[in-house]
Amino acid sequence: MNRSPSHNRSRWTIFATLALMYILVYFYRVSLAVVASDISRELHLSPAQLGSLSGVLFYVYAAAQLPLGPMIDRLGSRLVISGCGVLTTAGGILFSQADTLFVAMIARVLIGVGTASVLMATFTLFSHWYSKQEFGRVSGFMVALGNLGNLAATAPLALAVGAYGWRNSFLAVGGVQALVTLLVFMRVQDRPQTGTVHDQTVHDKSETDRKAPMMAAWGEIFGSRDFWLLGGLAFSWYGNYLALQALWGGPYLMEVLHLSREATGSMLMFTSFGFIVGSTFNDAVARRFFKSYKKTLLTGQLVLLLLMTAFLGWAEAIPQPLLAGVFFAIGLAVSSGVMIYPIIRSMFPVNIVGTALTSLNFYVLMGAAVTQQVMGIIIGSCGGSAGGVSPGALHTAFIFPIVCLVLTIALYSRAREYGQLK
Repeated sequence: MNRSPSHNRSRWTIFATLALMYILVYFYRVSLAVVASDISRELHLSPAQLGSLSGVLFYVYAAAQLPLGPMIDRLGSRLVISGCGVLTTAGGILFSQADTLFVAMIARVLIGVGTASVLMATFTLFSHWYSKQEFGRVSGFMVALGNLGNLAATAPLALAVGAYGWRNSFLAVGGVQALVTLLVFMRVQDRPQTGTVHDQTVHDKSETDRKAPMMAAWGEIFGSRDFWLLGGLAFSWYGNYLALQALWGGPYLMEVLHLSREATGSMLMFTSFGFIVGSTFNDAVARRFFKSYKKTLLTGQLVLLLLMTAFLGWAEAIPQPLLAGVFFAIGLAVSSGVMIYPIIRSMFPVNIVGTALTSLNFYVLMGAAVTQQVMGIIIGSCGGSAGGVSPGALHTAFIFPIVCLVLTIALYSRAREYGQLK
């Protein structure tokens, strides 16, 4: 398929603009890990309350996926992302001013709804600007860039909080969010204006434009056994990652290994580096070595499973430089999870791709929400507090995401192969 230079410039300008928005999404997802102790002390939170404060963003984010899918397919990605960006801005500013758990929860709800559309609406837009063969590469690249927000929420956030306090730091991020939202509204367009067919597998433009009835689309998606199996693995994959990176990794490093806030941020940053490197090269690895998205996904999840057992105790027995390597390797293994997106892109027709992507993302975010909250409940039941968690309580809590990953890997191994690579 031939594309003009102006077409290529337009799609990469749109890519860069949406990448800025997704960087902020990732920042909000994981930023509590570094400031968990500060917020717990100031708002007088128990471990269960801290888990709920972190998890509510993901519960709301997950619940928003189902209505957002049809909205994206019908209204277009630009309007949905821009409108949701306004909610994110309001939530971010409110969170910076929260003086009670209730206000902080409302702020996190706004952030959850506001950020819920960004990645899936972006991938839906990519399905019109990039071919199916390009989709795996460009989606992995987007996730890699989004992890710059993950990086910003580790050592840089720790330094900013130390210098200016957590409230001023989050207020500044709210201002940046407002500017990026305006940029998306002004610069993004949903489809090429040339009328070029975006995908070699679509033979008739009317097939691309045809709107599937909402209930029929959900029926096709949720009627697929393989969709459920992939959803289960997505739940455990992201649950393990966010349990470590977004919340309980911070208390583990500070309370069990006795690292400073700055050293904790630096350690978590290695996971972000690993995720960025892995997301950049995953598509190439899938094509050249495994010749399969499914095999790449399963291999990465098995490695993740092995590495997560570090938080059952053996991480405390290794020197800090080697532990940094473990965190980097966790990021590499976690990055294999982005294979779920080209897999789901190959499972369903393009006219319901927005609904399919957001339906799958429901499981991704429910994994993050449930895992963080259940771990908080387990830690609380072991007698810990958000500002003082015992090693035994954290070891017990980490059993939950590990067992979930074991079960869902076994189940997904029985799924069909989609998007076979040659």
